[in-house]
Amino acid sequence: QVRVEESGGGLVQAGGSLRLPCAASGRTFTTYDRNWYRQAPGKERELVALIKWSDGSTHYADSVKGRFTISRDNDKNTFYLQMSNLKPEDTAIYYCNLQSDYGMDYWGKGTLVTVSS
Repeated sequence: QVRVEESGGGLVQAGGSLRLPCAASGRTFTTYDRNWYRQAPGKERELVALIKWSDGSTHYADSVKGRFTISRDNDKNTFYLQMSNLKPEDTAIYYCNLQSDYGMDYWGKGTLVTVSS
């Protein structure tokens, strides 16, 4: 049974940092891209960061460039979103996602990040 689970969310003051781990189990995810999405209240879900399985390249939404870093630990089947210099507009539910080139798609249930001003 595949399990994908985020953790690490919480309440943080503006300017602070959080690290969100995403642990995946139940199958091999070698050829899956790792993605972080977020959904703020009243807004659509947006892609925040991704890391490609093929070459390890990373891509970020403009709103988080220079502040967020995505990384992976293949030995632990875990990937991370390091968030720094957080802003109130970063408040959202953060979801991790693993996606293959063949359309296989796995999601976590989300973790809430609240940034106070």
